[in-house]
Amino acid sequence: MMIPKLADLRQRLREAPRRIRATTNVALTSGLFWEMKAPGIREVIRVLGRAHQNPSAVYQIHAHNSPDKPAVIWRDQTISWFELNRRIDSLAHGLVARGLGRKEAVLSMMRNRPEHIVVQNAVARASGSAVAVSWRSTPTEFAYLAQNCAARFIVFEHDLWPVVEPAAKQLGLGRERLISVGGDVPGTTRLEDAHGKAVTLAVDDEAAAVVTYTSGTTGKPKGAVRKFPREMFVAALEFIAQTPMRTDDVHLVVCPLYHMTAYGFLTMSHLLGATAVILDDFKPETFLRAVQQHHATSTALVPTMLHRLTALPKEERDKFRSRSLRLIFCGGAALTGQLAADAMNAFGDIVYNFYGATETGLVTLAKPADLRDAPGTIGKSLPNNSIRLIGEDKTEVAPGEVGELYVKSDQLVAGYHENAAATKESMLAGYFSVGDLARVDAAGRYFIEGRKRDMVITGGVNVYPAEVEATIEEHPSVFEAAVIGVEDPEWGERVKAFVVLEKNKTLDEAELKAWLRERLATPKVPREYVFIDTLPRNPTGKVLKNDLRR
Repeated sequence: MMIPKLADLRQRLREAPRRIRATTNVALTSGLFWEMKAPGIREVIRVLGRAHQNPSAVYQIHAHNSPDKPAVIWRDQTISWFELNRRIDSLAHGLVARGLGRKEAVLSMMRNRPEHIVVQNAVARASGSAVAVSWRSTPTEFAYLAQNCAARFIVFEHDLWPVVEPAAKQLGLGRERLISVGGDVPGTTRLEDAHGKAVTLAVDDEAAAVVTYTSGTTGKPKGAVRKFPREMFVAALEFIAQTPMRTDDVHLVVCPLYHMTAYGFLTMSHLLGATAVILDDFKPETFLRAVQQHHATSTALVPTMLHRLTALPKEERDKFRSRSLRLIFCGGAALTGQLAADAMNAFGDIVYNFYGATETGLVTLAKPADLRDAPGTIGKSLPNNSIRLIGEDKTEVAPGEVGELYVKSDQLVAGYHENAAATKESMLAGYFSVGDLARVDAAGRYFIEGRKRDMVITGGVNVYPAEVEATIEEHPSVFEAAVIGVEDPEWGERVKAFVVLEKNKTLDEAELKAWLRERLATPKVPREYVFIDTLPRNPTGKVLKNDLRR
């Protein structure tokens, strides 16, 4: 039997060329190479020597390398790398002093604010499991999440106490384990008082984890458990290498930080030592004003936000200087070809459409040229990702055909928390699926055709909602659309469309149906239409089709 330490050494040697390539490539192209100083380099070498990469190490590296550079700007606060790392370290020590054990869960619920970064990384540094959930949760939803992750601490924004209190009582958590942010709550501890001395902690990188709950568009949310092996760090660098991200970026955070879109791109920006500007929420004018004020260079949006930006009249957009923007990441929901074109016509060819999921991490990336050449694409597979499109017979489909998208990569979650059945159901020979259907073209570009559970089978014909939705949205009077299947006694299911019109536009069912018949095969043309003011969406932009079915 091989000695474990020897086996680990051999594995590191096998990984070394890939790690060196990724690190060198990003260091040179992002400008980080020229920014690194001796203290930062020593810290990088120390971190890279670990078997696991604790995500909080990023803050240690830049605190040594660029202590006075702004790491976070929020409202009227500017927090340096040194100060941010100090807060992370002291809170980690304070949590351990209050009884946080290895792998134990700290549940947090906050709006967008710097404390989110501090809490997430302090928990990792203390070898715990960080669990961030939506501040829009109801008391019932929050209590379920708290019970499911067996929360040992709850950190919450002070005015959300009515949501937190029932769960705190059920779990029997005392004052020292209930930590309020931004204000006093009787019977709890202020975050400032939960900090301890800034001392070096014995970090167990292998124990640290992040548990992210799926958005729960159907059924109860599932907690996806993400660990941090060495390969995660390399995968992040390989993604960055596909983009023009730089160490001198000013990254504008507008999506909710409890969601992986916002937090993932914030983390990658911070990996490079960039400055993050956090906005409380998204409004088109507020976003553009922040771009102008901070000379923001990058951001991550969901398509709904991009819609709202492009819907602003040009004269309104032109009131703000936005030429500093050179990178808009977009994901979390389908980015139509028309919306991508509208956004690039408004801001330049700076839109990058990514596909990924809580469970899989980032899977594909479509660069601006891809979006121009192949509207609606989610792009090509990212380095070291392996994608399979699997048909109903559990074999791979041919190029151009639709199959369920399975991915294998270094970014896969360890599984669903306390849900082995759901984990097993999502896996196929080491590959993971979240139930999306896709096809791939001859150039290796992927296209999402909808969710497996949303596919409509009418008269024995498979109809993929994404194709029908995209075609409906090509009509000049249509703003957006969603397509579902409803029971039909003759056909099994019939296609039903929910349509939102552009402002001041009119369109009737007969006209739209006739227009679609010229562009879609007969089974794909919806038989039923509902014109509504807006589509129901969750906070990250996904259309809630179960609400439409109800």
